[in-house]
Amino acid sequence: MKKLLVLSLISLGLSAPALARDTVLDIPLEDVLSMPEAKDQLDGSVKFFLSGAKTPKIIKKFGSDTSNKKTNGVGKSDEFGCKWAALSALAAFQQSAKREGANAVIDMVSYYRKEETKDPKTFRCHAGSFVVGVTLKGTYAKIAD
Repeated sequence: MKKLLVLSLISLGLSAPALARDTVLDIPLEDVLSMPEAKDQLDGSVKFFLSGAKTPKIIKKFGSDTSNKKTNGVGKSDEFGCKWAALSALAAFQQSAKREGANAVIDMVSYYRKEETKDPKTFRCHAGSFVVGVTLKGTYAKIAD
């Protein structure tokens, strides 16, 4: 009986990773920037450009940074969770950009597990069973108005 219990627990432990979910979504950055919540969190003083997107003339580049934001996925659609996590990442970038004297974050890429994914229109998001996350890497810059 004890042996059966131990085997059952081992079996359950080995099957747990199979229960994990990692749904990958590519979300247009514009969808995040047009969210009603974005108007509350982003003041417009910092512009955001994904790698490969057309940017105004770059006057000066500052350092690069990474923003890794997660949100509770329970009760949210994967898409909304992704947008919400991305909005949090952009808000963090905005705060740091202002501190650096930058008015833009350029060359942004998705940076999941240190693997870059570049797209001029979309960023990558990973939705799990309980947590939704977005990691973006970008460079602070001063751009022409």
